[in-house]
Amino acid sequence: MVFVSLFLAIGYDTLASAQVREGTDGTGVPVITQSFASKEVRPGDTWKIYMNVSDPNGDLKRIFAVVDQLGVGEYPVSTIRVKRENSKELSGYLYLYTSAHGFSAEFVKLTLTVQVQDKSGKFSRAAVFPLFIQGRATQEAPPKGEFKEEAIGPIMVTLRNIPGGGRDSGDMSK
Repeated sequence: MVFVSLFLAIGYDTLASAQVREGTDGTGVPVITQSFASKEVRPGDTWKIYMNVSDPNGDLKRIFAVVDQLGVGEYPVSTIRVKRENSKELSGYLYLYTSAHGFSAEFVKLTLTVQVQDKSGKFSRAAVFPLFIQGRATQEAPPKGEFKEEAIGPIMVTLRNIPGGGRDSGDMSK
């Protein structure tokens, strides 16, 4: 699913050549060296996804984030540009607003997949983060001193209502 989304977002030729370059020698490939995200949040919370990223060539360019919501499917790829001053090393968090238009985002299950790309088109390995949105959740804090408390950028997704209600389409509390 992520491949299909990235294929549509940046084109087959770019992605295919990036995968070949990543697979042949592994040099110069951006790396998500460390990551953390709480597995549960309350509806309306801002979910923070912490990452440390490095690139040996110092040319980080973009972060691609894909949200796959149980009962709804994949949302369009969200692209975040990396600031020039962070092109060699990056530490901070992506964030996703968990409020939803026209309904309570209670009992929503989703998966976020993140990849980083450099200027030559090479991709990092994907980092995958599950999330369950429910009223009794408490968002966990990241390990102290591991990540900067600095916003990298938003994941531009507005969650949608699940046909039949959230509890019937992915309740993980059972």
